Amino acid sequence: MSDQQLSLFELQRQVKGSLDDTFSMPVWVKAEISEMTVNRSGHCYLDLVETEPGTDNVIARCRATIWSYTFRMLKPYFETTTGQVFTEGLKVLLHAKVEYHEVYGFSLNIRDIDPVYTLGDMARQRREIIRRLEEDGVFEMNKELELPLVPQRIAIISSPTAAGLQDFLDQLHNNPHKFVFYTKLFPAVMQGNEAPGSITKALEQIFEYEDLFDSVAIIRGGGAQIDLACFDNYELAFNVAQFPLPVITGIGHDKDDTVIDMVAHTRMKTPTAVAEFLISGALRFSEELKELEKHFTELVNDQLEENKNRLNDAADQLNHLVNQMIVSQQNRLNIARIQLANRSAAFLKNQITELKQLSTETRNRTVRYVTIQNHQLEQSGNKLNFAFRKQVFKNKSLLQQFQNLIKFRSIETIKTEKKNLNLIQEKLRLIDPQNILKRGYSLTMLNGKILKSVQLVKEGDLIETRLSDGTVESMVEHKKLSDQ
Repeated sequence: MSDQQLSLFELQRQVKGSLDDTFSMPVWVKAEISEMTVNRSGHCYLDLVETEPGTDNVIARCRATIWSYTFRMLKPYFETTTGQVFTEGLKVLLHAKVEYHEVYGFSLNIRDIDPVYTLGDMARQRREIIRRLEEDGVFEMNKELELPLVPQRIAIISSPTAAGLQDFLDQLHNNPHKFVFYTKLFPAVMQGNEAPGSITKALEQIFEYEDLFDSVAIIRGGGAQIDLACFDNYELAFNVAQFPLPVITGIGHDKDDTVIDMVAHTRMKTPTAVAEFLISGALRFSEELKELEKHFTELVNDQLEENKNRLNDAADQLNHLVNQMIVSQQNRLNIARIQLANRSAAFLKNQITELKQLSTETRNRTVRYVTIQNHQLEQSGNKLNFAFRKQVFKNKSLLQQFQNLIKFRSIETIKTEKKNLNLIQEKLRLIDPQNILKRGYSLTMLNGKILKSVQLVKEGDLIETRLSDGTVESMVEHKKLSDQ
C-alpha cells in the first residue's frame, strides 16, 4: 500500500491538470447525440455516446455543452447546410475543448460542428435504407400496383391544419370539369420524430377499410428542407412500399426525392400537383368515353346505313331477277308456240300432199280405208295437243318453284336484318339515362343542385328526390354522419 494519500479534491485537480496538459487545444470528436436540452438562457446541453459497431451497446458516454452565443450561430448553420434539424439521433463531428471540473467531472465544450460529416452519415443511412428495401424485395411493390382508370375514392394522410391540405381539397372538389371525388382525411403528424409512427398508424387505419378506397395521398404543405428528414425512415418506407393501395405523394418540395417518394406508386411535387394528377386522369378517361361514344354512334349509323343499302340492293336484285325470269319464260313460251305452229303447218301440208297422192293412187280404195286414215289423223292431232299442254304445265311449275324460292330467301334476309336492328336498338336502350333511374337509382337535389354530402344539408331544409317516374319532396328532420 502506497504511503501517498490524496484528498479527493487533490486527485481531481491532478486529473484536471493532466487533461489540460494533454488536450491543451480543441480536438475533433465523432459521436452520436443521445439527448439534448436547451434551457431558457439558450445554452444547449448534450449527452454524447458511442455504440459498438453493429449493435446498440454503448461503449462511451460524456456530457457536452454549447454556450448560447455559440449555439445561436452553429444551429442555423448546421440545419441550413444539412437540411436536417439539429436534434437527438444525429451522428456529428464536433470541434470541442476537453474540460474537467472537480465537481462536475469530464465534459466537452463544443466550439464548432462539421456538417459535412453528418451529411455523409445521412447519405449513408439513406443508402442503407434503400439497400434494405431492395433486399427485402419491397422497393418496387407499390409501383407495380395498377392504378384505377379513374381513382375517385381518395384516402388522405395529412395534418388537418396544413395549408396544402385545403389547397388540395379546393382544387379537387371545385374542378372546372365537375368531376366528383370522395375524400377521407386520416390525420397524422407530418414532421419531426413523431411523423413516421403517426403516418404508419394512419396507413394501418386505411388498411382496415381498404375496399372503400382507390388510392392513398400523402400530402403536406410547403416547408423547410429540414422538415423532410422524417420521410427517410425505413419502417415508414417499408409500410408504404408494401401497402395494397397505390400511394401518391405530394410532400411539397422540388429537390431530392425522399425515400417514401421513391417507393410510392406516383410522386408529385405538391398537394395541388396531386389534385391536378387525379383530375387530369379523370379528364383523360372522360375524353376517351366521349370518343368511344362518338365512335359507337358512328358505327351504329354506318351499320344502319349499310343494312339499308343492303336491303335496297337486295330488293333491286330480286326485282331484276324476277323480271329476267319472267322475260326468259315468256321468250321460251313464244319460241315453243312458234315452233309448234310451224311444225303443225308443215305436218298438215305434208299430210295433205300424201292424201292427194293416196287419193290419186287409191281412188278405188273403199270408204273404210279413208275412214281409217281420218281416224289416224285425229289421233295424231290429239297426241300433239297433249304434248304441247304437258310442256306448258312443266314450264309453269318451274316458274312457280323459282318464285317461291326467291320469296323464302327474301323473307329470311329481312328477318336477319330486323334482328340486327333490334339488337342495336336494345344496346342504345341500355345506355339511356332514364333506364338507369328505372333500375332503382335516384338523385337528391337541394335548391336545384345535386346533393353530394350530408354536410351540405341542415335540419329544416326542403330536399327533392328525383326517381324514374317523378320527384318526391321531403323536409330534413334529422341527419346522421357516417363513420367515413
